[in-house]
Amino acid sequence: MNDLSDQEFDLLITKAMDELPQQYITGLNNVAIVYADEPDIHQQRKAGTKQGSLLLGLYEGIPLTHRGAGYTFVLPDKITLFKHALLQVSPTPEALFEQVKRTLWHEIAHYYGLDHDRIHELEREGRTRRHPSSH
Repeated sequence: MNDLSDQEFDLLITKAMDELPQQYITGLNNVAIVYADEPDIHQQRKAGTKQGSLLLGLYEGIPLTHRGAGYTFVLPDKITLFKHALLQVSPTPEALFEQVKRTLWHEIAHYYGLDHDRIHELEREGRTRRHPSSH
């Protein structure tokens, strides 16, 4: 895909949010979901992105599993989706929507304290449930 207006991308994010399991969405507390064309240098460093790698999304904040009684009066956590990278990996509008939804779910999982290994394990289990083998 080539390009998408900011308004169209915002609508795509909203549609993806509507299709994710709502118990995870309603559980988001003090989280801003935003988008940017590209990650800034701070976000690239925070994510450990290597030169030439694409960063599709980033969760910045304190996961629920690390919040204690002193977690008050803090700035919102932030989930950022990076429009140009998502467009680059998505050959069709349908693929873009699915990638936005998957990236959003991935970043929300970080908010809930899941690491990459657990996220990938859940993704594999989800694919297995949707596409059972023919054995």
